[in-house]
Amino acid sequence: MEDNTLEKKYNKFIIAVSIIIPVVVAILFGVKLKDFGYDVEPLSMLPPIYATINGFTAVVLVVAVMAIKKGNQKLHERLMTLAIALSVAFLVMYVAYHMTSDSTKFGGEGAIRYIYFFILVTHILLSIAIIPLVLITYVRALAQRFDRHRKIAKITFPLWLYVAVTGVVVYLMISPYYVH
Repeated sequence: MEDNTLEKKYNKFIIAVSIIIPVVVAILFGVKLKDFGYDVEPLSMLPPIYATINGFTAVVLVVAVMAIKKGNQKLHERLMTLAIALSVAFLVMYVAYHMTSDSTKFGGEGAIRYIYFFILVTHILLSIAIIPLVLITYVRALAQRFDRHRKIAKITFPLWLYVAVTGVVVYLMISPYYVH
């Protein structure tokens, strides 16, 4: 298959996934299993786990960039696939937690409250924007269009790293307010 054809083949998939994931997450965020008669325990052990996964994702992204800068394409490829898998695992746990637990309100006051909400809002908005960027970047690598891959990776990497790191920061800032 011609390289450009591979990119075109995945364009509709990328657009669909980039729309479906945020919409489904938004819908499921509002769905509580207890409202449907399911007697489920809140999955309160998940936030520190998925925050840790975000931290691992950040480390994997940095190591992957270091690998490609050293010319180790195979390691870079494996690490980027791992970063995507970690992000999917995070997403599944995040949705599962919110389907079984009430949202936690941030209890900080003053300047820290504004800082928290700035980080939270930018984290959420960029987590939506990063979906198509990651998929386009990945498909360009699969298509061996490395010139185009490098161009978009220069945008994707810092944004994805920001999302991963701020995921940990948001958790650390709100964790004192979790009900146990």
